[in-house]
Amino acid sequence: MAASPLGKSLARAHLLIMEPPAKVGAKPGATIARVQFQFNPNKLALTKSTEWRRTPARMAKQSAMPEFVGSGPRSLSLEVFLDATAKHDDSVEKKVEELMKACVPTPKSLAKKKPASPWVRFEWGTARTTSFDGVLSNFSVDYSLFDVDGKPLRATCALAIEEASVDAPRQNPTSGAENARRTHRVVVGDSLPQLAWREYGDATAWRLIAEANEIDDPLVLVPGSELLVPGFDESGGDR
Repeated sequence: MAASPLGKSLARAHLLIMEPPAKVGAKPGATIARVQFQFNPNKLALTKSTEWRRTPARMAKQSAMPEFVGSGPRSLSLEVFLDATAKHDDSVEKKVEELMKACVPTPKSLAKKKPASPWVRFEWGTARTTSFDGVLSNFSVDYSLFDVDGKPLRATCALAIEEASVDAPRQNPTSGAENARRTHRVVVGDSLPQLAWREYGDATAWRLIAEANEIDDPLVLVPGSELLVPGFDESGGDR
């Protein structure tokens, strides 16, 4: 391995592929694979967004004051270059197959009848902002050189990783904790299944919110009204 002018070994980038969390709010499970990159990326693109909401005011001379809604996840885009021209073997396709494991449900999740694709984490030396637990939201491969038998010898893989939340599980609303409940102001297009997915990661948990607010129709909500969002416990998640 080559050394830098400072005498330090060159850090190699890799992608960890891990079992998805066993429940909402938990950390990812065991490592399924550690995909070592043949070459370090020559660039990384990191983005993070915030969501703001404005309520139009007919009499306002200027735009309405924005209301902070929440912080969006980090997104990391990178390219992985693969080359097998020195050995003319099938290492390019094998590496592509390794990376594609992050796009399909894991055997363990299928056995539990709760299909879920793995979580991933890009790691490169001591980098912190680009190393976080997430899911592979997009994957594509561009083959650019082939052997005489059609075997790919060069490829560029494009990966997009979206940060996944690992907030601590919410407490049972009967526990009396101050952070067990929160409120949500309804906007046009909101529905209880959509809100349950955003809050709990489970759209079928909408009944928790419906019961807390005495709502009969989960698809009909009044814009501008405030909903009580109860904490999410494991028994509610199994409904």
